[in-house]
Amino acid sequence: MTRRRSIGFVLPILVCAVVVGSTAGPGRPATQPTPRANEYGIQIQLPGQIPVIAGQHATPPWTHTADGSFAYPADGSILQAATITGRTAVSGDGTTVKAGADLTHVSLFGGEITADAVISRASASLAGGKGSADFAGASVTNLTVLGQPVAVAPHARISLGDWGHAYVLEEEQTAGQSSTYHAWMTALDIWLDADHDSLPVGSRILIGYSDALASIPPPQSFTPRPPPASPPTTSPPSSAPTAPKTLPRTPSNVLNDLGLFPVLSLPPPLQRSITSQGYVFPVYGPAGYGDTFGAPRGDVPGGWHHGDDIFAPLGAPLLAVADGVVFSVGPNRIGGNRLWLQDRFGNQYYYAHLSAYTPLARDGTHVHAGDVLGFVGNTGDAAGGPYHLHFEVHPASLLFLGYDGAVDPTPYLDAWRHLQDVRFPAGVAWAPQPLHSLLPPAGAILLQSSDISTASGLDPESLRQALEPHASDPLLSGGTGRAPGRAQAGR
Repeated sequence: MTRRRSIGFVLPILVCAVVVGSTAGPGRPATQPTPRANEYGIQIQLPGQIPVIAGQHATPPWTHTADGSFAYPADGSILQAATITGRTAVSGDGTTVKAGADLTHVSLFGGEITADAVISRASASLAGGKGSADFAGASVTNLTVLGQPVAVAPHARISLGDWGHAYVLEEEQTAGQSSTYHAWMTALDIWLDADHDSLPVGSRILIGYSDALASIPPPQSFTPRPPPASPPTTSPPSSAPTAPKTLPRTPSNVLNDLGLFPVLSLPPPLQRSITSQGYVFPVYGPAGYGDTFGAPRGDVPGGWHHGDDIFAPLGAPLLAVADGVVFSVGPNRIGGNRLWLQDRFGNQYYYAHLSAYTPLARDGTHVHAGDVLGFVGNTGDAAGGPYHLHFEVHPASLLFLGYDGAVDPTPYLDAWRHLQDVRFPAGVAWAPQPLHSLLPPAGAILLQSSDISTASGLDPESLRQALEPHASDPLLSGGTGRAPGRAQAGR
């Protein structure tokens, strides 16, 4: 059964305003994020490609993992590490969360950057009702850059010649609007400002990422039962039936109940992080969508629908659902004009069938939630059909499954807030599959003509006589308002 939802907003013709929005839609209570710990040892972001991630883990309640060695590419010429270890822990009440990533004998670009150890630590706590963060234990030991030892300090910026720069021990912490506290760290963050050692400009390498979110669950409301209307009888009172508990909906596939293909559900910690604060609905203005995840599709990999279709008018703005990096911008046969967005947790989002892009839609561009990336269309295999955005959610923990590592986006679309105003970037929108291909083809209709075959091109008078209107020609007899004897074309 397909469920349809419609959302209506007024879409101004020209929009240039600060992004604003509420954290919860009308009638929808704000949800409390679940405490979680998340870490990865290495992430390599290459423009136009799906990032390479090693040693990633998310939890509660507690885990300690050893992921072995790592080399990229196979010969380790770009990056190698002898060992990668992950550490995550969440207290039973969720008030203390710890995350860590340890790497040993790290070498980049054939030894241009080396470190004996890279250790990332992030801890968030709400003990005693007061939020705090702790990054104790984080370090980069014996860091050497271009043959020179480098002193390490939080947020220190390091120049990498004329081809890049790096930051060490990037620490961040923030208190949420409700009872939450968030802390995260990247131990070594490398940016390429120019092509270097087979990697293109815009590449980024993150080593040692730790993320901790502490959260106190909201108090449970209790409504006392009214006293009985009549005095109790002598028979033993029967216990009143209790209402069944309502469990939060997790991403699922309706067709999975029939056993058609494996269940791909998002682990609860990541599920709730994706629906927490900071995410917005991907289409601005009037839109409608239904839960069609998993429906059969004959022309896509795997033969099933990997997302939801969000129907909206042609040209409706498409928004970045989260802060993140844009990649893989450009057309393909099925998706038409499409792009990918990766948020800071490594989760990825796919947008397809765009009519055009904004200047922000460039590989490697860092965007914020609510930025306009493009416009609704029907390019690719949607040509000739209704205008819509095909939207997918690919959690970081399922990227190893490739394109099939998708989950049902409907719960997130239900939860994300709808913006009332958006900001358009300066510049000209562009479309590899041009917008004019969506318009009907130009045509011409012959309204009238004159035979000038008897006229001499050397005698102006004979040409004038040939162009004189004839009374027998109804198109040339009065009231047309056009000069007689000239061909008229209409589009």
